[in-house]
Amino acid sequence: MVRRMGIGDFAGKAKNFGDQHDEQVDQGLERLGDEASERLGGHEGQVDALVDKGQQATGEGDTTAASTDAAPDASAEGSEAPPQ
Repeated sequence: MVRRMGIGDFAGKAKNFGDQHDEQVDQGLERLGDEASERLGGHEGQVDALVDKGQQATGEGDTTAASTDAAPDASAEGSEAPPQ
């Protein structure tokens, strides 16, 4: 009998993958955040906060922060926590 993967199994595998490939995940989240900021003008602070939270949830945390080609930190102006 074939065992089906449940949502818990999938989440665990996704977390393990993210931890093993932290730098690539962080770069992908940065690109996703840039695209979302373009499409959701006026919500850049919220998008940045979500990207930061996602980066902290994987591996060693945000590996793009020390990058020399990273964009200047836009969270200083207009940063507000996303509504919960």
